[in-house]
Amino acid sequence: MSKTLELAVAKAAAMPEATQERIAYELLERIDSLSALKAAIDDGIAELDAGLGTPLDIEEIIREAHAEYASR
Repeated sequence: MSKTLELAVAKAAAMPEATQERIAYELLERIDSLSALKAAIDDGIAELDAGLGTPLDIEEIIREAHAEYASR
């Protein structure tokens, strides 16, 4: 475990139990989110390595983003 994580856990341990539970829950959610992101990236890399990628038209992506988010 890194020193920073050890410090964070030590500080959390000094807090009330309800706060510790909330911190633990949020940390687990974050870890799950990062794990899912890593899996998606790994899948994408595998697809690219297998030649399944397609060229992107960046100008079209920008136009679509502008159209979607301009009204917000």
